[in-house]
Amino acid sequence: MSLVVQKYGGTSVADSTRIKAVARRVAHTKRAGNDVVVVVSAMGKQTDEMIDLANQVSARPPAREMDMLLTAGERISMALLAMALHDEGIPALSLTGTQAGILTDSSHGEAKITEIRGDRVSQGIAADQVVIVAGFQGVNPDSMDVTTLGRGGSDATAVALAAAHSATVCEIYTDVEGVYTADPRIIPDARKLDEISYDEMLELAAGGAGVLMARSVEVGRKFNIPLHVRSSFMEREGTWVKEEVMEEAIISGIAYDTSEAKVTLRGVPDRPGVAATIFQKLADAKVNVDMIVQNVAEDGCTDISFTVPDSHVDSAQATTTQLESELDATGTSVDTDVGKVSLVGAGMRSTLGVAARVFRALGDAGINIEMISTSSIRISCVVAKGVVEDAVRVLHAEFDPPVIAEDVG
Repeated sequence: MSLVVQKYGGTSVADSTRIKAVARRVAHTKRAGNDVVVVVSAMGKQTDEMIDLANQVSARPPAREMDMLLTAGERISMALLAMALHDEGIPALSLTGTQAGILTDSSHGEAKITEIRGDRVSQGIAADQVVIVAGFQGVNPDSMDVTTLGRGGSDATAVALAAAHSATVCEIYTDVEGVYTADPRIIPDARKLDEISYDEMLELAAGGAGVLMARSVEVGRKFNIPLHVRSSFMEREGTWVKEEVMEEAIISGIAYDTSEAKVTLRGVPDRPGVAATIFQKLADAKVNVDMIVQNVAEDGCTDISFTVPDSHVDSAQATTTQLESELDATGTSVDTDVGKVSLVGAGMRSTLGVAARVFRALGDAGINIEMISTSSIRISCVVAKGVVEDAVRVLHAEFDPPVIAEDVG
């Protein structure tokens, strides 16, 4: 008997009608002879509504209390789905993240899973129940405080449970049919990918593709859990995320992110160890740094720019302001009017001239590049926020139709 883990996002459980539809799909999977563990998100926009409510009653809601509030949404979804499954004649057991043994560190709002003690889940499976787990949440074993895993955290819950219980597959059900070459809202003729490698999906997720949380892909890759991203509203195959794929396209997809800001520390002394000091201070302040650029030194000083999530801007600015006096730097600036566009494709490793095509296409469109970062399968460019969607369109047109790496040269 196979174990299937299924995760249903907020749109999939947005109302009673959709919850009943999910129950029928889960029941079908169970009746087909599988053990089933289900992870659910909060209904619809419930999490956003709770955040708005918190901001109405408090100018600065404490992180611990925000986690206590936000975990309520998934608990509502899990209980309602369990009720719907009982009506389908399928025994079901709903569990909070704490009850499911999902242990995390103490970082409220962005906690990371450190261990899963899955006794309750295993007992439910052994009793032939569908086990429904509240996504997005866990508990810190030292303080016993409830924690949340950050945006998209239900993905991480599902894949971690799949790994802990040796599932055959982790199915991620969402409101789209799979992973596309670009956001279909910007590129109406973007193509759905039949399959994509863990490495490519990880780069796309880190670049802003919202279909999967980056940490969930990391766990899937580490434990070799096949991920199947598919629509809650259709029966068709979606996109398989796995170790090996049949073809390596030069560009598999284009992602973008407009939720970052560029921070620049100016007039930094150009001497060994300064960069280490800067980024250690930022790490100590729990600032997540993405792209980094250091300018050519002049008169013994240089400027260092880096990007951070919007939610980390205040902490980053406070840290760099403190560093100004410590390092005798000349100032800090923050630019929130930026966005990141990333091209990802395993075929870049063996193909010459991809970067030149990227920069030429953006240049011909009059789009200025402010920062550049690369890996063996990714090229990321920071541009003005107002032209991010234009950049996606230009680059998608440049590399469409796709070219398989082995067909080049």
